[in-house]
Amino acid sequence: MSPPSTIQVPEDPLGAGAGLAPYAASDRESRGRRHPEPPPTYRSEFQRDRDRIIHCAAFRRLEYKTQVFVNHEGDLFRTRLTHSLEVAQIARSIARVMGLNEDLTEAIALAHDLGHTPFGYAGQDALNRCMAPYGGFEHNLQSLRVVDVLERKYAEFPGLNLTFETREGILKHCSRRDARELGELGERFLGRTQPGLEAQLTDVADEIAYNNHDVDDGLRAEMISIDQLREIQLFNLQYEEVLSRYPGLDQRRVIHEVVRRMINRLVVDLIDSSRARIAAAAPRNIADVRGASTRLMGFSDELREQNRALKGFLRETLYRHYRVRRMSSKAARVVTELFEAFMGDPSLLPTEYRDETRSHRGSSGDRARARIVADYIAGMTDRYAIREYDRLFDPQCVG
Repeated sequence: MSPPSTIQVPEDPLGAGAGLAPYAASDRESRGRRHPEPPPTYRSEFQRDRDRIIHCAAFRRLEYKTQVFVNHEGDLFRTRLTHSLEVAQIARSIARVMGLNEDLTEAIALAHDLGHTPFGYAGQDALNRCMAPYGGFEHNLQSLRVVDVLERKYAEFPGLNLTFETREGILKHCSRRDARELGELGERFLGRTQPGLEAQLTDVADEIAYNNHDVDDGLRAEMISIDQLREIQLFNLQYEEVLSRYPGLDQRRVIHEVVRRMINRLVVDLIDSSRARIAAAAPRNIADVRGASTRLMGFSDELREQNRALKGFLRETLYRHYRVRRMSSKAARVVTELFEAFMGDPSLLPTEYRDETRSHRGSSGDRARARIVADYIAGMTDRYAIREYDRLFDPQCVG
């Protein structure tokens, strides 16, 4: 793989670098793109990344991919798209306060779930089991694969050709085995260094959005109750405040008020605690941030424990609820049987995927063919996967 091109940034007519902290990411210090391009006109490099993400097919498909509840279960539940937008809103607000790069933060937030399978984590776990003999499947790596390889829109390069900094933020987790194959992008996982603050921030914003909005969806679905949640300190403190301040308020608005206060409590703590860590570490530039022994963005000890308790509650009570487990069981069956069918007979694949598998014959090509099948399945929406399953296995379904 050739080294990424260095970005040459012209004058800054938009003030893209104005107001940034010295340790924030900036266009002028970007590590560049994998394929050289002339600089954009009237946009920053990170704005270009964000725009490419919004216009890509994988981003549009997030509208019909599960967050917790399968897409067709109700119109009001979160999907991967609404979740990504909520993460972007939280992360960008924090970035502005802390003098970090808002455009880069937004780009990372909007792209962080592009590689998710249909049916949420149930789909990912099933596809990972199917791919175990062929290198496994992990949605962070798949998100990177989407933006680097799978999106096919531009004449001069595969993928979206995003900047190093956006790609760095997308890749939150990575095994040492996989990191060795990623070149410069994998170095921090081998050297145990840190990503930039925009990437760190988006990681935490993802957690804030995920946990708190799952509380809202879980209550809406009547899979968890107010009484259960009152055992969780982070929830109960805000709940008592809302009841005290707004006696007689209807239940739906009580829940909304509690959830928004929980988010605000976590955001304020994250900003205050991160500022203190940054002040203590005194990074002079983004290189100092990356070279720090620990991450500089994070909660205080008190809020970290409260947030951990909420996560544990959701894991045990909502994600393991029998209704969620029933759907997860069906989702795993759909993903597994689709994978086995396509691996057993690649001629069942749509033309573009079938043509790719033909170049990988014999046992040595099994790994490559499996990856092509995984790409196809991971790109499916919930409803498309169900329709494809019916087309393959329901004798009465034609097409």
